[in-house]
Amino acid sequence: MSKVNSPSTLKAAGGYAPELALKGLKSAMPAIDTWPNQYPGYEIKIECPEFTSVCPKTGLPDFGTLTLRYRPDKKCVELKSFKYYLLAYRQMGIFYENAVNRVLDDVVRATRPLWAELTGEFNARGGMRSTITARHPRR
Repeated sequence: MSKVNSPSTLKAAGGYAPELALKGLKSAMPAIDTWPNQYPGYEIKIECPEFTSVCPKTGLPDFGTLTLRYRPDKKCVELKSFKYYLLAYRQMGIFYENAVNRVLDDVVRATRPLWAELTGEFNARGGMRSTITARHPRR
């Protein structure tokens, strides 16, 4: 890697070092527990209006609302474990775009839904709001 594109040079120039984009993606997280679904053909919507994570570049907190919608197959998300799972992000440096995609991937891994969608609506920072939507299956 040339000195111009080194992580320390990118950070000094206000750019993003490649390792920043990967932060939080492999961090250990509490398990998302499930319970057996009893009924076919319905949708579940879970809203978390107090989601918090930490920007890996600035170290400042990110606040937002996560909304999970999914159609269960054989398993449903157990809410208490999901709450503790989401609370683990409060101390984690991760871009909120990555947080939305990681949460969705972890929910899908735990429940194997027929389909799922996770939307993150993040509070304004620097005069801009961001909304990120991730879907399963990925298209």
